[in-house]
Amino acid sequence: MEAVSMGDCMGMTLFWILAGVIALGVGAILVQALLRGGRGAAPAAAYDMQVYRDQLREIERDLARATIAAEEADRLKAEVSRRLLEADRAARSGERDGRAPESAAIAAAGAVLLLLGGSFAAYLDLGAPGYPDMPLAARMADADAAYRERPSQAEAEARMAASHASTRPEPDPQFVELMEKLREAVTRNPNDIRGQELLARNEAALGNYAAASRAQEQVIALSQPKATAEDHAALAELMILAAGGAVSPEAEAQLTEALRIDPSNGTARYYSGLLLAQTGRPDMAFRLWRALLEGSRPGDPWVAPLRAQIEELAWLAGAKYQLPPAPAEDTGTPGPTQEEMQAAGEMTPEQRQEMVRGMVEGLNQRLATEGGTASEWARLISALGVLGETDRARAIYGEAMGRFEGREPDLAAIRAAAVQAGVAE
Repeated sequence: MEAVSMGDCMGMTLFWILAGVIALGVGAILVQALLRGGRGAAPAAAYDMQVYRDQLREIERDLARATIAAEEADRLKAEVSRRLLEADRAARSGERDGRAPESAAIAAAGAVLLLLGGSFAAYLDLGAPGYPDMPLAARMADADAAYRERPSQAEAEARMAASHASTRPEPDPQFVELMEKLREAVTRNPNDIRGQELLARNEAALGNYAAASRAQEQVIALSQPKATAEDHAALAELMILAAGGAVSPEAEAQLTEALRIDPSNGTARYYSGLLLAQTGRPDMAFRLWRALLEGSRPGDPWVAPLRAQIEELAWLAGAKYQLPPAPAEDTGTPGPTQEEMQAAGEMTPEQRQEMVRGMVEGLNQRLATEGGTASEWARLISALGVLGETDRARAIYGEAMGRFEGREPDLAAIRAAAVQAGVAE
């Protein structure tokens, strides 16, 4: 992830200062208005008392000017005095209860402060300070543009080749020599599907993903009309690796074909989610990846990258998601039964080695067709070393390093097995 720049930090600091000042100002105005409402205005009874006193003085003036009779003046003064006494009693009662409105105002002021605090807490949880407004229509337009303007496979491969021309490690000379022989054999017999499969696998082990994808294209062409979803998904994966992780339109076409054949194909579903994430649709990518993760076995090859990325993707999608604990790894490779162990004890050394070789070949075939966990790849490398097949062990070590690239705990286990087998330093 990119480091936060000094300008971004200053912008976020200014945002919080302005937001705090505005919030405090609004809160102060509301509190002041509520407190004034409790004590600032004179009671209505006091106003009535002033009116009645004015009326009594007016009656006295009218009596002095002889505009009303004395009897009428006495009657009016009695009535106004009665009202004055009632207003006085009401005013005195209001004084005794005068603190009630102020208490209510203070309580309301507390509610205002609580509301402001809750607003800040909600913004910290849901908001994104420092980011400009991003209306839905604009985001959809940006996502559509990112999808349409992706570089082609050839463009992405060219960029990748230019940026990594001098960073690729030197392969083992013996492995390079074997690869030259394999390339020559495939060139002489391009219709040999087994040779194309081996070429695709071993070019990938060398990091030559573009060459590996071309060999995998030949595998699909030679397999027609029986090419499987895994064939297309494997080609898409090689194309994505050759493009430096970008899902080009050509790779997307292979993913689409894989999902047409088998909608449950895990590799195609994973990379389809990656495409959505790369083109501005983390919401759709998160839904796809979550369903894939929850429906996968612990040893499936896409589980580790899913677990490493899905929480960040959920955050980008605006979804609350907590990664469940990693389940115990199920290798899918049961150990020998008690009867098989007893039978092995009665075998000659040659028979036992043949049994071991059969188990190794079975594991090799399953990893080649279905993939597997790092521990299974490490087990295969170690077993080939024990059998003395160091060339095969070295080739599979290279392939495993490519498959688990960037996943250091898995790579450490694979390296340890390669060192034990004598095919790595």
